[in-house]
Amino acid sequence: MSDTSISYEQTVKKTHTRLKFNALNFWEVLAQAIALISPSMTAALIVPLMFGTAGTAGWLCYLFGTIMLLFVAISLNQFSKRYTSAGSMYEYTVKGLGPKVGGLSGWCLIWAYMFIGIAGVTGFTHFATKLLALTSATGYLSHPSITLFALCVLAAWFLAYKDITFSTILMLIFEGVSVAVILMLAFLALAKTGFADTAQWHPAAGHGLKDIGLGVVVAIFSLVGFECATAFGEEARSPLKTIPRAVIASLLLTGVFFVFITYVETHALANNNPTLDQLDAPLSTLSANLGVKWMGVLISIGAMISFFALALSCLNAGSRVLFTMGRYGIFPISIGSSHKRNLTPHVAITLFALVQFLIPTAFILLSYVAFRGWQMAPLDAFNDAGLFGAMGFCGAYVLISLATPFYLKKIGELKAYHIAIAVIALALLIVPIVGTVYPVPAFPMNYFPYIFIAYLVSGVVLVSIRSRSHVEMDSIRKVLEENAMAPVHVAAFPKPQLAEAELYPVSDLTEGSA
Repeated sequence: MSDTSISYEQTVKKTHTRLKFNALNFWEVLAQAIALISPSMTAALIVPLMFGTAGTAGWLCYLFGTIMLLFVAISLNQFSKRYTSAGSMYEYTVKGLGPKVGGLSGWCLIWAYMFIGIAGVTGFTHFATKLLALTSATGYLSHPSITLFALCVLAAWFLAYKDITFSTILMLIFEGVSVAVILMLAFLALAKTGFADTAQWHPAAGHGLKDIGLGVVVAIFSLVGFECATAFGEEARSPLKTIPRAVIASLLLTGVFFVFITYVETHALANNNPTLDQLDAPLSTLSANLGVKWMGVLISIGAMISFFALALSCLNAGSRVLFTMGRYGIFPISIGSSHKRNLTPHVAITLFALVQFLIPTAFILLSYVAFRGWQMAPLDAFNDAGLFGAMGFCGAYVLISLATPFYLKKIGELKAYHIAIAVIALALLIVPIVGTVYPVPAFPMNYFPYIFIAYLVSGVVLVSIRSRSHVEMDSIRKVLEENAMAPVHVAAFPKPQLAEAELYPVSDLTEGSA
């Protein structure tokens, strides 16, 4: 091993890299994943986008997307039930395809969590603006969008910086209440309109493969996030059991909800004027049509809070990918350091939050000055950020599906059905990938694939220069495990939690400890 590598290991050893062990139970890990998928987001804003893309075939796109991602989740769980750490999906790909390709997977995940997080920030701003308009309070804000961006990101940063457990419990409560109210409205709509909808029972009529293909891209925008459970490997209790269960449960629960709520909204608003694809708050419109306008206000409040939970969840998950890549030297070691008292990746969280604020703010500022006629409202930024994020997730999903059979072959556990699942996942992922470029989307979305490809090329250059060999990574991993088992200052862990942490030593962080 080179002197440089030894020097870097010593740097890692002197850096505080420990996270809060055994802080999250199954429900809390599940809450992280569901908050990132954000069922309320889809019901409140994405169903109109889906209807404008695929019409009455929207529920079918969600069904296809759920089945497609289920194969990806099964491949992902071949890793998660054998090995875990912070930012696990990045390390999973390293184990299957090597450090350089693994680094590219992490690069895709950073992009994905960043832009889905921006969708959360802009969605929060959209609904907060609507609610403030009811009270005329927006008149007191000189730049309402930027002010609300800052409020959302700052609050999310504070919660993520202080404590993973508290922020997770908040997300569980926020999303649970919001989804419960949305379901009440949906069943009320079905009681009035009935369930039968001939147009949706024959979804392919009038909709070709082009519409359905782009609709699946929109469905991925909704469904991505189930994999974020793997980012909390060092903080979950019994992670080799908790994380695989959370991955599958979050995908299935939200997939069923999306199929149902898309069907209900499409059916209940079929004769509405303006049409569903023209609505920026479909649940408020549905509430007014049903004579329960007060539910629309309540749902808008729930949606605003849910979008905040989405931004927070992406901040938690994305920062842990940054944190892990920092520990292995792809980014500066400072990004791979953790707070000595809070045991959170505070530098990665701060950096991620800063970029999460600056990107949408830059677009709004361009609108203020009308640079070359540029105009973008928070809702436009929401749609664009979601499609960008879906591209990043598609890249990461392709790589993890490819990595699975190679990893299983290395450890001597490869079976024929593992290859079949990986091949099916890759074949199904072709649909949304092609859907982003064909048929050619309208401006400016036609440039999105090229922007993402440019980002990928920069990632290839970065990981080619900065990634380390398998041997070096294994050596660094041993140092990290030694750091994890080092004594902790009493102020960082209350005695009961320290005792519980000691029940789960390095065995839960190493391969084959299931």
